[in-house]
Amino acid sequence: MNKRLVYTILLLCALMTGCRNEQLSDDPTLSLTFSTDTIAFDTVFTTIGSSTQQIMIYNRNANALKIQSVSHSSPYFRINLDGENREELLHDITLNGGDSLFLFVRVNIDPQDSNNPVLIEDPLVFSLNGKQQRILMQAYGQNVQLIRTKNGRSDFSSFHFRNTRPYLIYDTVVITSLILLEQGATLYMHAGANIVCYGSVTAEGTQAEPVRIRGDRTDRIFEHVPYAHASGQWGGVYLYHTADFPLPTYRFSHTEILSGTVGLYCLNETADDLPSFVFHNGLIHNHAAYGLVLQNVNDSIINTEVSNCAGYCVYLRGGEHVLIHNTIANYFGYPYCNLNIHNTSPEDVPALYVNDMSKNNARNALTLVNSIVTGRRPESFQVATTIPAAFSGDIHHCYLRCDTLREPWCHDIVYAQDSDSVFQNIYYRYQEYHYYDFRLHDSSPAIGIADSLTALLFPLDRLDMPRVGLTPDAGCYQHPIE
Repeated sequence: MNKRLVYTILLLCALMTGCRNEQLSDDPTLSLTFSTDTIAFDTVFTTIGSSTQQIMIYNRNANALKIQSVSHSSPYFRINLDGENREELLHDITLNGGDSLFLFVRVNIDPQDSNNPVLIEDPLVFSLNGKQQRILMQAYGQNVQLIRTKNGRSDFSSFHFRNTRPYLIYDTVVITSLILLEQGATLYMHAGANIVCYGSVTAEGTQAEPVRIRGDRTDRIFEHVPYAHASGQWGGVYLYHTADFPLPTYRFSHTEILSGTVGLYCLNETADDLPSFVFHNGLIHNHAAYGLVLQNVNDSIINTEVSNCAGYCVYLRGGEHVLIHNTIANYFGYPYCNLNIHNTSPEDVPALYVNDMSKNNARNALTLVNSIVTGRRPESFQVATTIPAAFSGDIHHCYLRCDTLREPWCHDIVYAQDSDSVFQNIYYRYQEYHYYDFRLHDSSPAIGIADSLTALLFPLDRLDMPRVGLTPDAGCYQHPIE
């Protein structure tokens, strides 16, 4: 067979295939194939548009199909089919055999008559060859109290954050007197938004209804990766005291501060008169800079997890610091997470750092009891002081990842070994739906090492799990005994 004959046969085959693909079929047994049968949006804030979802529509048949119409009834969903967003023109669409179309869907929901999320559902109907195929569009609409101005800053003397509906904060909110956050209050922070307070703060969360401050993205980066897992989504909570304002008090109970740039930064400019700072049963997690920064305050941190920050998880400078039954763990970034969801690289700094080097700050005193301090860095705990023997420290019954802290005021310590399995999970394996879990592993060396007399003062852990009488565990999570 000569080459010319071969080329002729191949050309005829190609032409026949092309004709077959473009030949319309009215066979009612033929169907379209969709990349998904449900387009599900996570919570959508009313009056605020959603992100866009993409769906593929395939004709896996040999012949072309004509889509007579594409329709839906809800005014909240907006569709774009292969570049056409005028829904009145979405009819008599020919889809060749083996070809596909792109479908894009957005949702914008009007305010609802409810403070709770409201489910909005609408079928997207494709009519062809005398039958109908459907994709279900689904979203939860949530009414919010919007804080947003043209200049990006909202000033208040005081603010009472209630729990009736969430707050969506686009601005930097500056409060000069008092902040009160009710149990169950939720603050969704937009990119760049901050809370700045020059007065007192009281956050009254409970185990069942915590106060929660987080980013406003409720959608997903990828199919299995929510934006909630990405750090640096918003700014931070900043508490400042200057001589121009009365001495404040700070009280946080069952408060979660998640995925910002800075979790909570508390600075008192004077070293003479120190505010009281209490943070109990809380969670500060996944921040692109620092977790908890306390300077010139007398603080009490109890039953709290501070974890996964690009810089210090906890930074202390000036004041009396009492930390009991806390888990301070830093496994931020690669190799503990191989997914690029962090906008900063981890700094080479300890998870817990006590700065006793500055003469311009109040005297430092540290009590660290029944706690865990560990992370990616061999020296995850550091007390920076010129004369270690003179430092006012009381550290005991802890699990610590550090080699150099061997002072008389540091006793009854279990020091970390590289082979230790301390926690349930220190990796983010999104393919397996495994997120960081700083509850104790079954073989954790932190089990049973806590001081039982101190634990009696805090009989429940952060999740209200009872602590075991004579053998309580270090950290904010008690390991259950079966």
